[in-house]
Amino acid sequence: MEFFRISKDIPLMRHALVFNIISLSTFVLAVLFLLTRGLHLSIEFTGGTLIEASYSQTVNLDKVRLALKKSNFADYSVQNFGSSRDILIRLPLRGDGKSGKQGELVKAALDKYAPGATLRRVEYVGPQVGEELAWNGLMALFMVVVGIMIYLAFRFEWRFSVSAIIANLHDVIIILGFFSFFQWEFSLSVLAAVLAVLGYSVNESVVVFDRVRETFKKMRSFTTPQVLDHAITRTMSRTIITHGSTQMMVLSMLFFGGEALYYFALALTIGICFGIYSSILVASPLVMWLGVSREQFVPRKKPAIEGANKDGAVV
Repeated sequence: MEFFRISKDIPLMRHALVFNIISLSTFVLAVLFLLTRGLHLSIEFTGGTLIEASYSQTVNLDKVRLALKKSNFADYSVQNFGSSRDILIRLPLRGDGKSGKQGELVKAALDKYAPGATLRRVEYVGPQVGEELAWNGLMALFMVVVGIMIYLAFRFEWRFSVSAIIANLHDVIIILGFFSFFQWEFSLSVLAAVLAVLGYSVNESVVVFDRVRETFKKMRSFTTPQVLDHAITRTMSRTIITHGSTQMMVLSMLFFGGEALYYFALALTIGICFGIYSSILVASPLVMWLGVSREQFVPRKKPAIEGANKDGAVV
C-alpha cells in the first residue's frame, strides 16, 4: 500500500560518506559515554528492597511517589501490582542494607502523606541476583544478535548480513549511549525495548535489501548507487506509514503511559528513529562499499557451444 509515490529517485548514496561519518561520530560518542559514565542500573540489576503495599481503594500513584519524595527517598520506583489497589515499591540498596528498616520508613512515609496503606511484603533483592539478571540480559542480547546473523546469512548474500548487523548494533549502542549520557534508569523493561528495537530494525533492513535484490535483476542499466537509491525511494512510502504508525503508538505510551512505561517507551522512541536512519543511511552505504554488484544476483549465461542447436544438442 502506498499513500504517495516519489517519481524521481532520491540520490542518497551521493552523500553516503557524510551520513556514515555522522553515524560513526555518534557511535563513538555513545561508546565514550558508556565507558566513562556507565549506565544507571535499576535495582533489578544492583539489588535493593521490594515492598508490596495494598489500599482499600484505587491508589493514586503520583500521591505515593510524592510521599516518598517528601521523605527523602531517591531512585525509587512505584507501580501497580496485580490490581489498581495494590502497589509495588522498589528502593535501591542503602548503606546498612536492612530491608526491614526500609519497610518501616516507607510505612511511616505513606501513613503521613498517603494514608491507608497496608504492607504485605518486604523483600530484599541481593546484588548476586542483580548480577545474574545482568548476565542473563547480556546473553539474551547476544543470542538475538547471533540469531539475526544466521537468518540474514541464509536470506541474503554475506555483504547484506554484515551491513545489517553493523547497522543494528549501531542502534543498540546509540540507545545505551543516550541512557548513559542522561543517566536515565536502565531496567529490565528498557532491556526488553532494546531487544525489540533489534528485531524492528532488522525488519526494515530486510525490506530494503529485498527491493535492492529485485532492482538488480530488473534494472540492468543501473549502477550500484542507482540501484540502492531506487530501492530506498520505492520503499519510502511503506517506511513512513509503518514507522509513523508505530511511533504514534509509542509516543502515546511515552506521554500518557505513566512512570512505569516511561523509560520503556523512551528507549523504543530513540530506537525507532535511529532504526530508520541506520537501515537506510548506514546499512545501504555499507553494502555498496563492501562491493555488492549485479553479478551476484543475476546468473551468468552459459556460453553457447559452437555447432550446437538452440536445444544445446551438437549437430
